[in-house]
Amino acid sequence: MLRRAELQFRDRQPRDSVMKLTDVIRRPLITEKTTLLREEERTVVFEVASGATKVDIRRAVEKLLGSKVETVRTSIFHGKFKRQGRFIGQRSDWKKAYVKLRDGEKMPDFLEGA
Repeated sequence: MLRRAELQFRDRQPRDSVMKLTDVIRRPLITEKTTLLREEERTVVFEVASGATKVDIRRAVEKLLGSKVETVRTSIFHGKFKRQGRFIGQRSDWKKAYVKLRDGEKMPDFLEGA
């Protein structure tokens, strides 16, 4: 019989393996709200892997985009239940990261025209 502490950590992946940098960042989120954040507060918003930590996100942004990161904030969005007639399904949970760049750092090129 497993103890409570063993049950708590049984389903987690071992942190010995670090995520690939290209797997951490899924896509940039470009909306009206994120455009205002990018222009006023030098904050870029990404959809990231659910298992990614703030340290993983910081390393990925600094290596892939070449900009120094000041802070990283994350939030988890739980999938909504959707139904089509009598059939019901659930959208996947996903994670959003707000990455604030240091002063003097340039914004990534792919976000300039957006």
